[in-house]
Amino acid sequence: MYSLLCPNLIVDSLHDIDTAKLSNNGISGIVFDLDNTIIPWDSPSMGQKETDFIKNLLDSGLKICLLSNNRNHRVSEIANAFGIPFIARAYKPAKSGFRRAAEIMRLKPNEIAVIGDQLYTDILGGNRLGMFTIWVTPLSSREFIGTKVTRQLEKITVRILKAKGLIK
Repeated sequence: MYSLLCPNLIVDSLHDIDTAKLSNNGISGIVFDLDNTIIPWDSPSMGQKETDFIKNLLDSGLKICLLSNNRNHRVSEIANAFGIPFIARAYKPAKSGFRRAAEIMRLKPNEIAVIGDQLYTDILGGNRLGMFTIWVTPLSSREFIGTKVTRQLEKITVRILKAKGLIK
């Protein structure tokens, strides 16, 4: 059970991800969470560094799909700015949204990296399908009230995972 909550990689920032290394290891697509992963929660716009990061991924030939539990309007605005597909109201960690993202990108789960800021949605969901999971530090401390509750559970989980030697 605990292994499903263990990310393959933990980073402080998107910019700490070696995308060339991902490509060299068979990753052809990336499923991005939206809020607090590529855009601060409830913010109307992305930062320039995050915008440039996604543009560079697209320029390198990687496929990208946004997968969010947020409402359609918010997710579509960001996705349309990059011309990439999206799935809103995904009910992560349900497998269906992750499967749909793989279908949209026409990739197998083992060819996809999931990048997100939450263990119990992004990492758990990606791991359930055998995707490469990357846990990133949230962009902002401002969050949906439900996420604040989950963050407390995350803290406990991280302590357990560290005690078991499953993460550093």
